[in-house]
Amino acid sequence: MVAYVNGILESIEEGNAVVDVNGIGINVNISGSTMDRMPGIGDVVKLYTYTNVKEDAFTLFGFLSRDELGLFKLLITVNGIGPKGGLAILSVMSPDDLRFAIMAGDSASIAKAPGIGKKTAERITLELKDKIKVTEDSLLSQGDSSLDGELSDEKSAAKDEAVAALVALGYNQSDAIKAVRKVLGSEKAAGAETEDLLKLALKEMF
Repeated sequence: MVAYVNGILESIEEGNAVVDVNGIGINVNISGSTMDRMPGIGDVVKLYTYTNVKEDAFTLFGFLSRDELGLFKLLITVNGIGPKGGLAILSVMSPDDLRFAIMAGDSASIAKAPGIGKKTAERITLELKDKIKVTEDSLLSQGDSSLDGELSDEKSAAKDEAVAALVALGYNQSDAIKAVRKVLGSEKAAGAETEDLLKLALKEMF
């Protein structure tokens, strides 16, 4: 219903921001992560919003990026995750960290969010893995001009093998994916084969 709120940040406190839009103060629920990244009081702010409508309440949940809003909407499709639960998860995890955790089946990291139990976290990884997996390669190449477009078959295979090798060595899959992603974004990875990627990624793990 309300796509975004764009105005002057009037006040901010734990879990809530008031945005002045043409003289009207609008309450927007925000995550702890969003709160930490908000501008100062009196500055202009734009929050992309999700509208939660109940019989006795009309509540807005706001995010500084469409990416966060999109993940929030995905989270609340999971049985047992309401808007407050989705906000709690995004308070302790960045969008990238949440994607990695879901792809890696790392429910323990998600369960660290307040009010999110082990079974609920496992349900999130199970139900959202297929919906999130399509972004894996784009995440691995994010911010790297040499990796515009899709990874070549050879490089993609080397990436998968390097991640698998790190996991076999006992590293968490989520951390392994992050390390290989970082390596693929460096000049050192140009033309690197699996063994080279593994060596470079191992350095990132320390």
